[in-house]
Amino acid sequence: MAKRELSIEKAFENLDGIIEKLEAEDTKLSDSISLYSKGVKLLNDCKEALDKVEKQMILLEEEGGEE
Repeated sequence: MAKRELSIEKAFENLDGIIEKLEAEDTKLSDSISLYSKGVKLLNDCKEALDKVEKQMILLEEEGGEE
């Protein structure tokens, strides 16, 4: 099954939700560990997406804006 990519905006939105849950006083330790793990994965996905965009921008700049 192919991996479905989240938009970077949706990934940041999900990260915000994870942070809110981690900051909540009633979050259990086991839930916190799971949330943290999901957050790390989302951060890595965001980093990859941003790196990809950065590379595209560099290529466009080198080509003088032509595709």
